[in-house]
Amino acid sequence: MSGETVREDSSLVVWIKRRRSELIHGVWERIKRWAAVGTGHRVANRFGAFGEGSYLGFPTGTIYGERWIRVGKDTLLADHVTLSAGMHPDQEMVTNPVIRIGDRCLIGRYNSIVGHFSIEIGDDVFMGTDVYITDQNHTYTDVDEPIGRQIPVESAVKIGRGSWLGSGVVILPGCRIGENVVVAANSVVRGVIPDRCVVAGVPAKIVRRHDSEDGWRRPPT
Repeated sequence: MSGETVREDSSLVVWIKRRRSELIHGVWERIKRWAAVGTGHRVANRFGAFGEGSYLGFPTGTIYGERWIRVGKDTLLADHVTLSAGMHPDQEMVTNPVIRIGDRCLIGRYNSIVGHFSIEIGDDVFMGTDVYITDQNHTYTDVDEPIGRQIPVESAVKIGRGSWLGSGVVILPGCRIGENVVVAANSVVRGVIPDRCVVAGVPAKIVRRHDSEDGWRRPPT
């Protein structure tokens, strides 16, 4: 076989692989668009509320307990988002809704919102990727018992309107975040965070706060 023929065969193989890859990518993009959930979709109708103009990307993460979850208007839930209310799909909950997501929110890819009692996310809250929010944690009252077997406790979580949660943020039970708060990437947040501030770290602490008279200020060291 001549060198010219080998080059032609090699070019043909490369062309076939490229075309095959382009075809697969094109089909997958169409599947994601066609399988996305919007208002009136059978999946959307399982939710306690699913507002007009809201959108749930495909593929989804784990989703169950939809009737205890309410999504506002014009909210985007990206692909691979996990939403769950309770320990299992058929559990009867003591509060309704367990999870409430406001209007015009952006829930980033691979976010997990795991509710058992009350998680409230205000309007216009944006989140990066891989954010984890829960209102339940295991206790550690018996040092000899495996922690995973000890009775969990719930404490309501609230995230104020207009806030931004960076990628990798963890929101712990009982956390109450004010309005227009920035949570830096990879922070772990607990307790009460006031309005109009920036928090960062593990555990998250205020690094900047806005004063109505003096503008942005750093807390004293």
